Amino acid sequence: MDAFLRQSSTLTGTLTVPPDKAITHRALLLASVLEGVTEVAPWSAADDCRRTLEMVEGLGVGVERVGGVVRVTGRGLQGLRAPAADLWCGESGTTMRLSCGLLAGQPFRARLTASPSLCRRPMRRVAEPLTRMGAEIQGTGTALDLHPPLSIHGRRPLTAITYRPPVASAQVKSAVLLAGLWADGPTTVDELAPTRDHTERLLAHLGVPVTRRDLSVTIAPVTRPLPSPGRLTIPGDPSSAAFLIVAAAIVPDARLVLRDIGLNPTRMHFLQVLQRMGASVEWKVEEDGWEPRGTITVTSSRLTGVTVPAREIPLVIDELPILMAAACAADGVTMFEEVGELKVKETDRQHSMAEGLSRLGASVTAHGRSGIAVASSRLRGAVVESYGDHRTAMSLAVAGLLAEGETRIRGAECVSKSFGDFFEVLASVAAPGAVRCEVDKP
Repeated sequence: MDAFLRQSSTLTGTLTVPPDKAITHRALLLASVLEGVTEVAPWSAADDCRRTLEMVEGLGVGVERVGGVVRVTGRGLQGLRAPAADLWCGESGTTMRLSCGLLAGQPFRARLTASPSLCRRPMRRVAEPLTRMGAEIQGTGTALDLHPPLSIHGRRPLTAITYRPPVASAQVKSAVLLAGLWADGPTTVDELAPTRDHTERLLAHLGVPVTRRDLSVTIAPVTRPLPSPGRLTIPGDPSSAAFLIVAAAIVPDARLVLRDIGLNPTRMHFLQVLQRMGASVEWKVEEDGWEPRGTITVTSSRLTGVTVPAREIPLVIDELPILMAAACAADGVTMFEEVGELKVKETDRQHSMAEGLSRLGASVTAHGRSGIAVASSRLRGAVVESYGDHRTAMSLAVAGLLAEGETRIRGAECVSKSFGDFFEVLASVAAPGAVRCEVDKP
């Protein structure tokens, strides 16, 4: 499918966005080891979350899908079964890394397979601490790194550890904490920098002893069954909302209201960056349970370039592509420091975004050791590639709303990974004719 974008004179409306992917992954994995039936609703039916749902099914967990609700019949902490076949992760790095933590504490062998793009992504960062805990993890690659497919032979109990990841990673932290459910003592992760805290919030909500202090989080092993809470209600995904938020900030005569959005403080930093750039964006927490949620309102405004320092990059890693698009509309230059982690996502996002924005006429240059500088630019329509990456495709689409003439995004169907109806939603709030899609003809 190709998407076609033209300049939009307005962007107005009230919307919701798909349920949070990161929370859905964690909810499905933890529901599999609870006692009783857990309703995850609304659940994110994005491709990545489907891989996690298939993962727990492969471990003998009962799953029922009814509309936007998934009912998971947990097997308890001791009840997961050895899979009869390989467990397919597709392109979902979150499924693979978090499942490693779950499988590390199981007394059987499992093999995780993946698409070619995921097989190129680094896995030693998650295998190393789990191996220290006693799991056996084998894969492919060189002495410098480990790549899928991964073979995991878990152990119970695992050895409790205190671990300091060499890179700030919510997925590594989560894998270690999940493995800690089957450890012989308290398991601690000391982070280099803050990362999203969905796993520890959900563990605490389910009754697992969790202690948090500054950048350290500790869980105690669980020695009793964990009963299902009955229902886990998933808020809207702020990372999906980010594309609409930036669109409303840079398109003239725009005002969007986004309801029932997750407002977890560890996910809001991209909004703070936008505010530093001058964006008129406000958010209000309306429900503060195990995950806060509420409303975000954004109106068009004049942006100014800023510096996003290295210490902030882990807090906006998913939003960096759309912040690069926003930088094209900002006066001056926006500096993004130390963004090398973009190279090991679904594609090399540093390359896909730099090439795509450059084709649209943006000034994108290298900055420092692994940074990017994006200058204020007058954009013009062009043919650009998604490189099969959902965040690249949606970010270039937003840039296309500013470009003179027509922008064509090839391979736009990749948005199904996280926000399947993105282009339909964008068309519903943009000026008539600004957004359309065409399915490739045989």
